[in-house]
Amino acid sequence: MADFGREHGLMLRQDYFGDPSAWQALVDLLQDTFSIDVNLQASFGDPDPTSMPFGYFDSDGRCVANFTVFSMPMMINGRTVKAAGYQSGAVRPEWRGRGLYRDLMQRAFAWAIAEGFELDMLLTSKPVLYEGYGFKTVPQHVFVATKPKPVTSSTVARTLSLQATDDLRLMKALLERRKPVSRQFAVARQMEMFHLNACFDPAIQLTAISDDAIVVWTIDGNVFRLLDIAATAIPSLQTILSALDVEPARIEICFPPDLLDCGDIELEPYESSIPLMVRGKAANEITGPLMLSPMAEF
Repeated sequence: MADFGREHGLMLRQDYFGDPSAWQALVDLLQDTFSIDVNLQASFGDPDPTSMPFGYFDSDGRCVANFTVFSMPMMINGRTVKAAGYQSGAVRPEWRGRGLYRDLMQRAFAWAIAEGFELDMLLTSKPVLYEGYGFKTVPQHVFVATKPKPVTSSTVARTLSLQATDDLRLMKALLERRKPVSRQFAVARQMEMFHLNACFDPAIQLTAISDDAIVVWTIDGNVFRLLDIAATAIPSLQTILSALDVEPARIEICFPPDLLDCGDIELEPYESSIPLMVRGKAANEITGPLMLSPMAEF
Protein backbone atom coordinates (compact mmCIF):
# COMPACT_ATOMS: atom_id res chain seq x y z
CA MET A 1 0.00 0.00 0.00
CA ALA A 2 1.48 3.36 -1.05
CA ASP A 3 2.43 5.93 1.59
CA PHE A 4 -0.63 8.13 1.19
CA GLY A 5 0.70 10.78 3.56
CA ARG A 6 3.76 11.76 1.55
CA GLU A 7 1.75 14.00 -0.75
CA HIS A 8 0.56 15.85 2.35
CA GLY A 9 4.02 16.14 3.89
CA LEU A 10 3.16 13.66 6.64
CA MET A 11 5.02 10.69 8.05
CA LEU A 12 3.23 7.35 8.34
CA ARG A 13 4.07 5.50 11.54
CA GLN A 14 3.00 2.02 12.64
CA ASP A 15 3.52 0.21 15.94
CA TYR A 16 4.90 3.35 17.57
CA PHE A 17 3.79 2.99 21.21
CA GLY A 18 7.39 2.26 22.24
CA ASP A 19 8.29 5.87 21.39
CA PRO A 20 7.27 8.06 24.37
CA SER A 21 7.00 11.23 22.26
CA ALA A 22 4.79 9.53 19.66
CA TRP A 23 2.61 8.02 22.40
CA GLN A 24 2.21 11.47 23.95
CA ALA A 25 1.27 12.85 20.53
CA LEU A 26 -1.56 10.31 20.34
CA VAL A 27 -2.62 11.16 23.91
CA ASP A 28 -2.82 14.81 22.85
CA LEU A 29 -4.84 13.96 19.73
CA LEU A 30 -7.41 11.99 21.72
CA GLN A 31 -7.55 14.62 24.46
CA ASP A 32 -8.13 17.39 21.92
CA THR A 33 -10.67 15.38 19.92
CA PHE A 34 -12.66 13.52 22.58
CA SER A 35 -11.61 15.16 25.89
CA ILE A 36 -10.42 11.82 27.25
CA ASP A 37 -7.05 11.19 28.86
CA VAL A 38 -5.80 7.76 27.83
CA ASN A 39 -2.52 8.55 29.59
CA LEU A 40 -4.30 7.34 32.73
CA GLN A 41 -3.15 3.96 31.43
CA ALA A 42 0.32 4.84 32.72
CA SER A 43 -1.01 4.39 36.27
CA PHE A 44 -1.61 0.71 35.54
CA GLY A 45 1.34 -0.12 33.30
CA ASP A 46 2.22 0.21 29.66
CA PRO A 47 -0.32 0.58 26.84
CA ASP A 48 -1.96 -2.62 25.65
CA PRO A 49 0.94 -4.65 24.21
CA THR A 50 -1.36 -6.19 21.59
CA SER A 51 -2.12 -2.78 20.08
CA MET A 52 -1.07 -1.97 16.52
CA PRO A 53 -1.50 1.78 15.93
CA PHE A 54 -1.39 3.38 12.50
CA GLY A 55 -0.86 7.14 12.51
CA TYR A 56 0.16 10.14 10.45
CA PHE A 57 2.52 12.67 12.03
CA ASP A 58 3.44 16.15 10.84
CA SER A 59 6.92 17.68 10.78
CA ASP A 60 6.48 18.96 14.34
CA GLY A 61 5.79 15.44 15.63
CA ARG A 62 2.06 16.01 16.14
CA CYS A 63 -0.18 13.03 15.53
CA VAL A 64 -2.76 14.40 13.08
CA ALA A 65 -4.62 11.13 12.39
CA ASN A 66 -4.73 7.69 13.98
CA PHE A 67 -6.52 4.35 13.89
CA THR A 68 -5.56 1.48 16.22
CA VAL A 69 -6.33 -2.23 16.22
CA PHE A 70 -5.86 -4.41 19.30
CA SER A 71 -6.50 -8.01 20.34
CA MET A 72 -9.69 -8.66 22.30
CA PRO A 73 -10.34 -12.42 22.55
CA MET A 74 -14.05 -13.17 22.92
CA MET A 75 -16.09 -16.09 24.22
CA ILE A 76 -18.97 -16.64 21.78
CA ASN A 77 -21.37 -19.54 22.27
CA GLY A 78 -18.80 -21.53 24.21
CA ARG A 79 -15.88 -20.96 21.83
CA THR A 80 -12.92 -18.63 22.27
CA VAL A 81 -12.75 -16.43 19.18
CA LYS A 82 -9.69 -14.49 18.02
CA ALA A 83 -11.22 -11.01 17.84
CA ALA A 84 -9.85 -7.57 17.10
CA GLY A 85 -11.14 -4.26 18.40
CA TYR A 86 -10.66 -0.89 16.71
CA GLN A 87 -10.23 2.31 18.69
CA SER A 88 -8.52 5.70 18.89
CA GLY A 89 -9.79 6.71 15.48
CA ALA A 90 -9.37 10.47 15.14
CA VAL A 91 -8.27 13.19 12.73
CA ARG A 92 -7.42 16.76 13.64
CA PRO A 93 -9.99 19.21 12.18
CA GLU A 94 -7.56 20.91 9.81
CA TRP A 95 -6.64 17.54 8.27
CA ARG A 96 -10.13 16.17 7.73
CA GLY A 97 -11.56 15.57 4.28
CA ARG A 98 -8.24 14.47 2.74
CA GLY A 99 -8.69 10.69 2.99
CA LEU A 100 -6.28 10.14 5.89
CA TYR A 101 -8.80 8.31 8.05
CA ARG A 102 -9.90 6.01 5.23
CA ASP A 103 -6.27 5.22 4.46
CA LEU A 104 -5.47 4.31 8.08
CA MET A 105 -8.62 2.18 8.40
CA GLN A 106 -7.68 0.18 5.34
CA ARG A 107 -4.18 -0.38 6.71
CA ALA A 108 -5.54 -1.58 10.05
CA PHE A 109 -8.13 -3.85 8.43
CA ALA A 110 -5.49 -5.36 6.13
CA TRP A 111 -3.16 -5.97 9.08
CA ALA A 112 -5.92 -7.71 11.07
CA ILE A 113 -6.78 -9.96 8.12
CA ALA A 114 -3.12 -10.91 7.72
CA GLU A 115 -2.95 -11.73 11.45
CA GLY A 116 -5.88 -14.14 11.14
CA PHE A 117 -8.49 -12.43 13.31
CA GLU A 118 -11.91 -14.10 13.02
CA LEU A 119 -13.97 -11.16 14.24
CA ASP A 120 -13.66 -7.38 13.98
CA MET A 121 -15.46 -5.22 16.55
CA LEU A 122 -15.92 -1.50 16.98
CA LEU A 123 -18.09 1.00 18.81
CA THR A 124 -18.96 4.10 16.84
CA SER A 125 -21.32 7.05 16.72
CA LYS A 126 -21.15 6.95 12.92
CA PRO A 127 -22.15 3.41 11.87
CA VAL A 128 -22.78 4.42 8.24
CA LEU A 129 -19.06 5.12 7.88
CA TYR A 130 -18.25 1.45 8.48
CA GLU A 131 -21.13 -0.30 6.74
CA GLY A 132 -19.31 0.01 3.43
CA TYR A 133 -16.51 -2.11 4.93
CA GLY A 134 -18.84 -4.96 5.83
CA PHE A 135 -19.62 -4.04 9.44
CA LYS A 136 -23.14 -4.59 10.77
CA THR A 137 -24.76 -3.32 13.93
CA VAL A 138 -25.49 -5.86 16.66
CA PRO A 139 -28.53 -5.02 18.84
CA GLN A 140 -27.72 -5.00 22.55
CA HIS A 141 -30.04 -5.65 25.49
CA VAL A 142 -30.09 -5.04 29.22
CA PHE A 143 -31.06 -8.13 31.23
CA VAL A 144 -33.51 -7.29 34.02
CA ALA A 145 -33.45 -9.95 36.72
CA THR A 146 -36.01 -11.01 39.26
CA LYS A 147 -34.89 -10.16 42.76
CA PRO A 148 -33.54 -13.38 44.33
CA LYS A 149 -34.46 -14.49 47.82
CA PRO A 150 -31.96 -12.94 50.25
CA VAL A 151 -29.65 -15.26 52.16
CA THR A 152 -27.33 -14.67 55.06
CA SER A 153 -23.76 -14.24 53.88
CA SER A 154 -20.61 -14.69 55.91
CA THR A 155 -18.54 -13.10 53.14
CA VAL A 156 -16.77 -9.88 54.03
CA ALA A 157 -17.02 -7.61 51.00
CA ARG A 158 -14.12 -5.23 50.54
CA THR A 159 -14.13 -2.08 48.42
CA LEU A 160 -11.12 -1.86 46.12
CA SER A 161 -9.23 1.19 44.94
CA LEU A 162 -7.30 1.64 41.71
CA GLN A 163 -4.85 3.76 43.70
CA ALA A 164 -3.99 0.98 46.18
CA THR A 165 -1.05 -1.17 45.09
CA ASP A 166 -2.33 -4.40 46.66
CA ASP A 167 -5.83 -3.89 45.23
CA LEU A 168 -4.45 -3.24 41.77
CA ARG A 169 -2.30 -6.34 42.04
CA LEU A 170 -5.39 -8.41 42.90
CA MET A 171 -7.34 -6.95 39.97
CA LYS A 172 -4.56 -7.69 37.52
CA ALA A 173 -4.17 -11.24 38.80
CA LEU A 174 -7.88 -11.98 38.46
CA LEU A 175 -8.15 -10.31 35.06
CA GLU A 176 -5.31 -12.54 33.88
CA ARG A 177 -7.01 -15.70 35.21
CA ARG A 178 -10.64 -14.69 34.83
CA LYS A 179 -13.36 -16.94 33.56
CA PRO A 180 -15.45 -15.21 30.87
CA VAL A 181 -18.53 -13.81 32.57
CA SER A 182 -20.74 -15.48 29.95
CA ARG A 183 -20.40 -18.43 27.60
CA GLN A 184 -22.75 -16.71 25.17
CA PHE A 185 -20.91 -13.42 24.62
CA ALA A 186 -18.13 -12.02 26.76
CA VAL A 187 -14.55 -10.86 26.76
CA ALA A 188 -12.15 -13.73 27.34
CA ARG A 189 -9.24 -11.43 28.14
CA GLN A 190 -8.76 -7.66 28.20
CA MET A 191 -7.19 -5.77 31.07
CA GLU A 192 -6.39 -2.27 29.87
CA MET A 193 -9.94 -1.14 29.01
CA PHE A 194 -11.22 -2.56 32.31
CA HIS A 195 -8.90 -0.24 34.21
CA LEU A 196 -9.60 2.80 32.03
CA ASN A 197 -13.38 2.36 32.17
CA ALA A 198 -13.19 2.10 35.95
CA CYS A 199 -11.34 5.44 35.97
CA PHE A 200 -13.66 7.18 33.53
CA ASP A 201 -16.85 6.61 35.57
CA PRO A 202 -16.62 7.57 39.28
CA ALA A 203 -19.95 5.81 39.96
CA ILE A 204 -18.38 2.40 39.31
CA GLN A 205 -17.69 0.36 42.44
CA LEU A 206 -15.12 -2.44 42.55
CA THR A 207 -15.76 -4.90 45.36
CA ALA A 208 -13.90 -8.08 46.25
CA ILE A 209 -16.35 -10.64 47.60
CA SER A 210 -13.58 -13.24 47.93
CA ASP A 211 -9.93 -13.64 47.00
CA ASP A 212 -11.11 -15.00 43.65
CA ALA A 213 -13.96 -12.68 42.65
CA ILE A 214 -14.32 -8.96 42.03
CA VAL A 215 -17.78 -7.56 41.34
CA VAL A 216 -18.13 -4.37 39.30
CA TRP A 217 -21.38 -2.52 39.93
CA THR A 218 -23.23 0.75 40.35
CA ILE A 219 -26.33 1.69 42.29
CA ASP A 220 -28.58 4.60 41.39
CA GLY A 221 -31.39 4.99 43.89
CA ASN A 222 -33.00 1.55 43.99
CA VAL A 223 -31.51 0.41 40.67
CA PHE A 224 -28.58 -2.00 40.92
CA ARG A 225 -26.48 -2.51 37.79
CA LEU A 226 -24.08 -5.41 37.55
CA LEU A 227 -21.43 -4.38 35.02
CA ASP A 228 -18.90 -7.20 35.15
CA ILE A 229 -17.29 -9.89 37.28
CA ALA A 230 -13.58 -10.66 37.29
CA ALA A 231 -13.40 -14.10 38.85
CA THR A 232 -12.01 -17.60 38.50
CA ALA A 233 -15.56 -18.91 39.04
CA ILE A 234 -18.71 -16.87 38.46
CA PRO A 235 -20.81 -16.51 41.65
CA SER A 236 -24.60 -16.55 41.53
CA LEU A 237 -26.58 -13.33 41.57
CA GLN A 238 -27.93 -14.31 44.97
CA THR A 239 -24.41 -14.70 46.33
CA ILE A 240 -23.37 -11.33 44.91
CA LEU A 241 -26.29 -9.37 46.35
CA SER A 242 -25.96 -11.05 49.73
CA ALA A 243 -22.22 -10.34 49.88
CA LEU A 244 -22.78 -6.69 48.92
CA ASP A 245 -25.67 -6.44 51.39
CA VAL A 246 -27.96 -4.62 48.95
CA GLU A 247 -31.67 -5.19 48.30
CA PRO A 248 -32.50 -3.09 45.23
CA ALA A 249 -35.95 -2.72 43.72
CA ARG A 250 -34.56 -3.27 40.22
CA ILE A 251 -31.63 -5.36 39.01
CA GLU A 252 -30.02 -4.71 35.63
CA ILE A 253 -27.33 -7.04 34.31
CA CYS A 254 -25.08 -5.60 31.62
CA PHE A 255 -23.91 -8.87 30.05
CA PRO A 256 -25.62 -12.18 29.19
CA PRO A 257 -26.44 -13.74 32.59
CA ASP A 258 -26.23 -17.43 31.58
CA LEU A 259 -23.69 -18.21 34.34
CA LEU A 260 -25.38 -16.25 37.13
CA ASP A 261 -28.10 -18.74 38.10
CA CYS A 262 -30.55 -15.86 38.38
CA GLY A 263 -33.90 -17.30 37.25
CA ASP A 264 -36.33 -15.39 35.08
CA ILE A 265 -34.96 -12.57 32.95
CA GLU A 266 -36.70 -9.79 31.04
CA LEU A 267 -35.03 -8.13 28.07
CA GLU A 268 -34.96 -4.42 27.42
CA PRO A 269 -33.26 -2.81 24.40
CA TYR A 270 -30.05 -1.07 25.36
CA GLU A 271 -30.32 2.47 24.07
CA SER A 272 -26.95 3.87 23.09
CA SER A 273 -25.69 6.53 20.71
CA ILE A 274 -22.60 4.37 20.15
CA PRO A 275 -23.73 1.00 18.75
CA LEU A 276 -21.63 -2.15 18.61
CA MET A 277 -20.63 -3.24 15.10
CA VAL A 278 -19.02 -6.49 13.94
CA ARG A 279 -17.77 -8.21 10.82
CA GLY A 280 -15.75 -11.32 9.98
CA LYS A 281 -16.27 -15.05 9.62
CA ALA A 282 -17.20 -15.43 13.29
CA ALA A 283 -19.85 -12.68 13.14
CA ASN A 284 -22.54 -15.20 12.17
CA GLU A 285 -21.85 -17.15 15.37
CA ILE A 286 -23.21 -14.25 17.42
CA THR A 287 -26.77 -15.21 18.27
CA GLY A 288 -29.35 -14.43 20.91
CA PRO A 289 -29.65 -11.34 23.12
CA LEU A 290 -26.35 -9.91 24.26
CA MET A 291 -24.56 -6.92 25.68
CA LEU A 292 -20.88 -6.08 25.78
CA SER A 293 -19.93 -5.35 29.37
CA PRO A 294 -19.39 -1.60 29.94
CA MET A 295 -16.02 -2.53 31.42
CA ALA A 296 -14.95 -3.80 27.99
CA GLU A 297 -16.11 -0.79 26.02
CA PHE A 298 -13.46 0.74 23.83
